[in-house]
Amino acid sequence: MDTNSLFDNYNLNGLQLNNKMVMAPMTRSRSNNPENVATALTAEYYVQRATSGLIITEGTFVSSEAVGVVNVPGIYSKAQIEGWKLTTTAVHEKDGKIFAQLWHTGANSHPDLHGGDLPLAPSAINPNVKVFTAEGFKDSVMPKEMSLEDIKQTIADFKQGAINAFEANFDGIELHAANGYLFQQFFSKNSNTRTDSYGGSVENRSRFLFKVLEELKQVVDLARVGIRFNPSLHGMMGINVDDETIELYDYITNRLNAYGLAYIHLLEPFTDVSANQNAIPQVAKHFRKIYNGTIIINNGFNKEKATKIINDGDADLVSFGVPFLANPDLVERYKTDVPLNTPDQATFYTPGEKGYTDYPIFNH
Repeated sequence: MDTNSLFDNYNLNGLQLNNKMVMAPMTRSRSNNPENVATALTAEYYVQRATSGLIITEGTFVSSEAVGVVNVPGIYSKAQIEGWKLTTTAVHEKDGKIFAQLWHTGANSHPDLHGGDLPLAPSAINPNVKVFTAEGFKDSVMPKEMSLEDIKQTIADFKQGAINAFEANFDGIELHAANGYLFQQFFSKNSNTRTDSYGGSVENRSRFLFKVLEELKQVVDLARVGIRFNPSLHGMMGINVDDETIELYDYITNRLNAYGLAYIHLLEPFTDVSANQNAIPQVAKHFRKIYNGTIIINNGFNKEKATKIINDGDADLVSFGVPFLANPDLVERYKTDVPLNTPDQATFYTPGEKGYTDYPIFNH
């Protein structure tokens, strides 16, 4: 038997996973209630998918200032903590494991989501993205450059978000440092033009991440903390690669070896970057040579590609997004080679059960 099978158990820093298939974080915008609380419907959605080795939740906002999408659950109020307990309890009853993804959208937000106030970001640079508001998609605006006090408060918000996640009985947390959101806005030269200790050099642009980790270390076990990165993101979500991008991510990854994290969760390029000397065309292969811990890889994998990347040794776990969205029983379907359900894109972000908890489960 192939010992690197997708369906083998995996020891994630002492947390036993039932297989090497991870449910990737996906925004679903089902928390359409006044306090943005995860509900019993949220719990039903995740428990349907509890056969995955690990679930990483949709991004959950660490503060009201972090919000950048309508109807997304937060983790900064008592009601939100209690709401998430419905999900963690249900998943654990099915012997599943679940991490909360902690999220701050930074510039990728809109005043409509902040009572008219400008979103906060490392620099006052409009990412020129579409923002999902209560009135539909709107163009982003120039954000407010964060003061040092704003940065200090945001670091504290991530610390409290981590405390809250463990209070809600999550098995761990993932910092969302990918896809053009706040952490990546600090990393990237085109979104960070600061001249203080949070801008300029590779070390300075990485500082926000390591300040957050130093604070988390005081209150949670870093063996239960993962980080998601998208190093080759280019021409999307307000981010471009530049002449220091590879140096920056190599620097971050090297430093992370000392932190004993649960994992790093990497995305392969969204677009063809093979001709771009500032981008990394094979992300997992590149960082496997640098990082000593667990690597989760993501981006459009099917069963065959996932098995190959694990067997090749370039990653330890593979995360699946849309396949899990449309196939609650994805693990079983892959095991038995049953055809997959087709995802309904029209219901990705709409309220209610349709396209959320009503995908058919295969009965043998």
